[in-house]
Amino acid sequence: MSRFVPTSLQRFLTLALLQSSRRFERLPGPVRGMAWMTLGGLTFSLLNTIARGLSMQMDPFEAQFLRYFCGLIVMLPLLWHQGLSAYVPVNVKGQFWRGGVHTIGLMLWFVALPQIPLADMTAIGFTGPIFIMLGAAWFLGEPMRKDRWIAAAIGFAGVIVVVAPNLSGTGGWYNLVMLASSPVFAASFLITKHLTRTEKPGVIVMWQSLTVTLFSLPLALLNWQTPTLWQWSGFMVAGLLGTIGHYSFTKAFSVADISATQSLRFLDLLWASLLGWLVFSDIPSKWTWLGAAVILVSTIWIARREGRRKEEPEALP
Repeated sequence: MSRFVPTSLQRFLTLALLQSSRRFERLPGPVRGMAWMTLGGLTFSLLNTIARGLSMQMDPFEAQFLRYFCGLIVMLPLLWHQGLSAYVPVNVKGQFWRGGVHTIGLMLWFVALPQIPLADMTAIGFTGPIFIMLGAAWFLGEPMRKDRWIAAAIGFAGVIVVVAPNLSGTGGWYNLVMLASSPVFAASFLITKHLTRTEKPGVIVMWQSLTVTLFSLPLALLNWQTPTLWQWSGFMVAGLLGTIGHYSFTKAFSVADISATQSLRFLDLLWASLLGWLVFSDIPSKWTWLGAAVILVSTIWIARREGRRKEEPEALP
């Protein structure tokens, strides 16, 4: 009897998970892409909170290196279980290009991160979807439908409603440094979208961790300080969250147009407000709630539109 209960519970949970996975896979591609994008946004909001605290304690380039080095460590069990052959990329050159571009964006981001309040950083990051949507239309040939532009514009207006009344500006020129990282990250995500045509999401995430770790190491060694046990723990958690977040984004890009998922990025403001309240005891203002309502309306509207739209076959590269 003692063995029966755990075995039955395991079977029940496995069956429930399998049924949920099958139901999820039957959803339209754009809806699944939005769900993955929402999970990725929540995960990165948690990561940003941890990374800001750690980057205030050490050189930003060392923090950047340790974040991705720990992300690589987190993925080693998968490499051990599935074998090296499962992670051999089709496009090695594309993986290094993506890693190099992402490293440049991270350098700008980590330099500005400890100098800018979390809310301001999140708001500046919302310019990223605009750059991505433009790049998707110009470089990937994705159709830029009017409703996607409308959803992005409404969502961005919601961000302005939240940020404008309380914008501190204490970050000085670091705000411009953070802003400069947005188009660089956009280019990285566009390369990711191109790679999903030939690569599996797990391969892309593994090679991103590897290439960013390699490219970040030289700058990290310039002002190296030995991390404490608490800092190592924080970076390991950040590495796990980053791996989950990048996998979620890559899955989103593999099942839907990249431009169709970008309005979901504005939900990050909700996560940032909630974390600010839980971690820093910051009570969101009325403008935050008003802006969040505007963002939520745009998100629900575009999700319904994309869900009803028939999926079109994607052109081969």
